[in-house]
Amino acid sequence: MTELIPEVQHLSMADKLKLIRVLAEELDTGEDISPFVAHKVYDILTPYTSPGAGSALMNALESCEPNQG
Repeated sequence: MTELIPEVQHLSMADKLKLIRVLAEELDTGEDISPFVAHKVYDILTPYTSPGAGSALMNALESCEPNQG
């Protein structure tokens, strides 16, 4: 990695995008790094099906201090 990063930094924007595509394709076809099981249905909890969740979220957000960024 210490030799690879400087080489990648010298690539053009187009070549960096090509490299990203190649690496993404390898991840897609490579070993399974996902914690999810293929073809399994996962329930996604949303405030739409949880009465009071929206107000609980709003209360939590209001109790947080503003970001000093």
